[in-house]
Amino acid sequence: MSEFTHFNKDGRANMVDISDKRETVRTAIAKTSVKVNSEIYKKITMQEMKKGDVLGVAQVAGIMAAKKTSDLIPMCHPIHLSGVDISFKWEKSHENYEVGITVQVKTIGSTGVEMEALTAAAATALTIYDMCKSVDKGMVIGPTYLVEKTGGKNGDYRR
Repeated sequence: MSEFTHFNKDGRANMVDISDKRETVRTAIAKTSVKVNSEIYKKITMQEMKKGDVLGVAQVAGIMAAKKTSDLIPMCHPIHLSGVDISFKWEKSHENYEVGITVQVKTIGSTGVEMEALTAAAATALTIYDMCKSVDKGMVIGPTYLVEKTGGKNGDYRR
């Protein structure tokens, strides 16, 4: 039998059975960023982007993505989320700007929410790109990474 957890006795993919796992409070924080030029920065911060409130729409997209993670990632369990919080922070370097995206996800359950936080971060960044691509397609997304997670039998993790 394989030591990999997402394979059955026949070596085929399966979703891990978590029915015997204890429910605990579980959190995850993920980060990513989108690097943009000064024109996009100005249009976002001055609410001048033709498609509307870029960060507001991106925030809603990220929350929706967290809730739909199990529809996108094959081996993820559907999870009842207790909360999703997305925040933004602008930084300037030379003539470019970078919007940092931080996502915090929380649940009480039998499995963690790392994938929900990472999926939300990615969808938030992709939405910013989508809403701004008419101005400049040269935006750069990432890196996207897990900052920390709490709860579960494997304990806490902090980058």
